[in-house]
Amino acid sequence: MNTYHINKGIGRTVEFKGLKAQYLFIFAGGLLGLLICVMIMYMAGVNTYFCLAFGGVSSALLIWQTFSMNRKYGEHGLMKLSAQKKHPKYIISRKCIYRYLKSNRQKASL
Repeated sequence: MNTYHINKGIGRTVEFKGLKAQYLFIFAGGLLGLLICVMIMYMAGVNTYFCLAFGGVSSALLIWQTFSMNRKYGEHGLMKLSAQKKHPKYIISRKCIYRYLKSNRQKASL
């Protein structure tokens, strides 16, 4: 029986087989969700070979995608990516230009 160790030092993130932090939870949750999906399909009467093929292809795709995101974005990359998507690309000001000039004139005359 193989024994796997989760490397965790003081002040460091959880790492297992190269997966760090949130990618480990995405990986574990995705595999659990796929297992449940295949079990439901099997109990619903879907062809056994289709269930096995679907489970194998989906889990391979999940593993490949998780490790590629881990390599591409790094430990805190997904959080930075989601924060960047929430940040506006530009600020729209719908105030008329005349109103800007008018307020500047009033400040200058005081």
